[in-house]
Amino acid sequence: MAIVAMVLTVALQGAARQPALNPCVRPAVPRTAVIVRPVDQAATQPDFFTFRARLQTAIAARDEAALLTAVDPAIKLSFGDDDGIEELKKQLRDPTGTMWTALASALALGGRFSSATTFTAPYVFATWPDGPDSFECVAVIGERVRVRRTAEADSAVVGSVSYEIVQVLPAAREGGLVHVRLANGVSGFIAPAFVRSPIDRRAIFERAGGRWVLRAFVAGD
Repeated sequence: MAIVAMVLTVALQGAARQPALNPCVRPAVPRTAVIVRPVDQAATQPDFFTFRARLQTAIAARDEAALLTAVDPAIKLSFGDDDGIEELKKQLRDPTGTMWTALASALALGGRFSSATTFTAPYVFATWPDGPDSFECVAVIGERVRVRRTAEADSAVVGSVSYEIVQVLPAAREGGLVHVRLANGVSGFIAPAFVRSPIDRRAIFERAGGRWVLRAFVAGD
């Protein structure tokens, strides 16, 4: 959720001015939603599908040894110097850290092959279209997700969205919900579990030397 928080911060910085245009739609069709539907191409390569399933089992069990056998020793974890398998171990063992849940969340959201030897997850990053601003917009990752008038749990439902890219608004987080603006101009609140930023953590897998490895798990743009 750290990246969603970053998106919210960017939105808050623009609180003094409401943008004339929604940065999450295409200017030629400003009231038409941009849709990012779930994609998972893993099954098109059975060896990768099996590899990923075993990795997901290890992550669910928090089996560090099993996870590390699937990781490149020089794994990239940031756009700085905090990389490598020792840094990964440190983050996995941090009782206040989010590495295990971040890995599980990313791999649960499918992905696609950019080549025969490279797979990127989740689909939100792998299929994010040109146009929508990756800092101001998030993807709804559910079907018929309720949009509420206010951040109250029993607030009136003003609409629902399925896999739409939506704008994160200033004063974005209230009562744990995310304040968003839809392509049709309606604004409301969505539970954070149903949105994901394209610049949240993504996993990049590569096949080298006859085996798949997790080569990178990074966030940011």
